[in-house]
Amino acid sequence: MKKFKEKLSGRIFFALALSSISALVLITVFIVVQGAPIIGKVGFFKFVFGMEWAPSQGKYGIFPMIVGSISVTLGAVAIGVPVGICCSIFLAEFAPAAVRNIFRPAIQLLAGIPSVVYGFWGLIFIVPFIRERLGGPGLSILAGSVILAIMILPTVISISEVSMITLPAQYKPGALALGMTHWQAIRSVLLPAAKSGIVASVILGIGRAIGETMAVIMVLGNAVAMPESILDPVRTLTTNIGIEMGYAEGAHREALFATGIVLFVLIMILNSAAQYIAGKD
Repeated sequence: MKKFKEKLSGRIFFALALSSISALVLITVFIVVQGAPIIGKVGFFKFVFGMEWAPSQGKYGIFPMIVGSISVTLGAVAIGVPVGICCSIFLAEFAPAAVRNIFRPAIQLLAGIPSVVYGFWGLIFIVPFIRERLGGPGLSILAGSVILAIMILPTVISISEVSMITLPAQYKPGALALGMTHWQAIRSVLLPAAKSGIVASVILGIGRAIGETMAVIMVLGNAVAMPESILDPVRTLTTNIGIEMGYAEGAHREALFATGIVLFVLIMILNSAAQYIAGKD
């Protein structure tokens, strides 16, 4: 009877795992079926590297939006990841218990705030600050990067902290016994040992940043043009889909699904690059 229950449990877990993979496959197939015809009609290079997006005129170039997506995502990672890792080190190694009990719920609360609230806050505070202090329209890559950096903080902090506090207990005492200072033990022993978890947090943060729509719609300006600086407005792939899917039809609708294909591939490339960089000694 016990063996039967174990086999049944194993099959149930296998079925659940298979259902997750099946859902991903079905979503991928659906997007490809809906978006591939327009890519074949327009041409892959003309679609991906085209500079003009004017569906009413039959122009479907998304390269400025690809650049916009990458720029905003990299900006968010450049701001959010160092801050997130430093916060996780503080919580795991330096913060007193009373401080941790305050900070952890506050950080988790950040993950529960709706993205439209982040966008509204950015529109009221971040955009005017950039416009008055740095110039430009305020609606810009920098504004989107700041908002997304704040939005990925809970993911980076939580996973990185868990990766550090679950390390074997002898790592830190062993490093201190060898004559290292507390910071040297963190930098040379704990962080390398927790690298896989930290990389996972960065990858999830990248996925959150590049896939965000509502918040960045409100602060990016949504101009379909190649940016010349971080103070220029841009449109990302996700915001393009979010803005135009409600009224698109025919070839225009297919082009938006094709944009989703490019976004899917772009996420895979960025995640693979992050894993490759982390895997290098």
